[in-house]
Amino acid sequence: MNFLKTTLAGILTGAMSMILLAAEQPTLRIGYSDWPGWTAWEIAEKKGFFQKHGVKVKLEWFEYGPSIEAFSVGKIDAVGISNGDAMVLNATGAKNVIILINDYSNGNDKIVARPGIRSVKDLKGKKIGVEFGCLSHALLINALTRNGLKESDVKLVNMPTHQAAQILETGEVDAVVAWQPHSGNALEVVKGSTTVYTSADEPGIIYDTLAVSTESLMKHRDQWQKVVAAWYDVIAFLNDPKTRPEAIKIMAARVGVPAKKYAGYIDGTRFLTAAEALKHFQKGDGFSSVYGSSRIVDKFFVENKVYKKNVDITRHITPLFTRKFLNAKK
Repeated sequence: MNFLKTTLAGILTGAMSMILLAAEQPTLRIGYSDWPGWTAWEIAEKKGFFQKHGVKVKLEWFEYGPSIEAFSVGKIDAVGISNGDAMVLNATGAKNVIILINDYSNGNDKIVARPGIRSVKDLKGKKIGVEFGCLSHALLINALTRNGLKESDVKLVNMPTHQAAQILETGEVDAVVAWQPHSGNALEVVKGSTTVYTSADEPGIIYDTLAVSTESLMKHRDQWQKVVAAWYDVIAFLNDPKTRPEAIKIMAARVGVPAKKYAGYIDGTRFLTAAEALKHFQKGDGFSSVYGSSRIVDKFFVENKVYKKNVDITRHITPLFTRKFLNAKK
């Protein structure tokens, strides 16, 4: 009888421990927006990859700008963000660490010009719509510099990126800088418009990442490691020819675009496997390194008075989560 009592007590204690553990497990809130490298998080949700790795995640959908604002005021724990914009947040008080490189833009970020403008050099003296302080701004300056022009050679008009097609259509500007799907929409809406420069002309100028608040990372490091594992399940699902059509269908449904059309957006996004991402996590000075890319855009932001002091890049980027994921796979 005593044996039965002891056994029953042990079972009840174990059950209670499991219930308490489940109750204590945090729900990690991730903000994501309309960019293929972040829309792909929808795959993790729909295919149960978070549950597979035992992590509770609430995905919250935003326009890009509002996602950054939500992160800045602590409404979400992490945000899908470009590496440069993550540095802006670090400079302005919303401390974060990039723990994951989703992709780098390989053509989806574009300068789209009205009919009759065929090259970047043709933009001299023209009005260009761009969202000030975002990496689109840095992309534009890089394009101008590579073509022998200065920022003062054009007139910049501040605009929300999601309004790019609408603003180009009105004739208020001669060109816009935007990412997919907004760049594609501009090309579609303004008949005869032309792509004069893309992120494929400078691979690595824009990395798309997951930035986690330093507070959440300190409290829930093990849970964020599980999020990284779930992401690489997404990459495997997207890269497998057997499941790729379903992956694209899931992403397209999230943004209300036909799957066939959305498939074209994928080509301009260089999704990275864990091994590929780790190579870009190596420290270096050029765009092939996320450190080098971030240092270049950090310099750009200081020079353009987006913020005053340079960010200590190495404190806000870590390859450890990707490396640990790869080591666990060996």
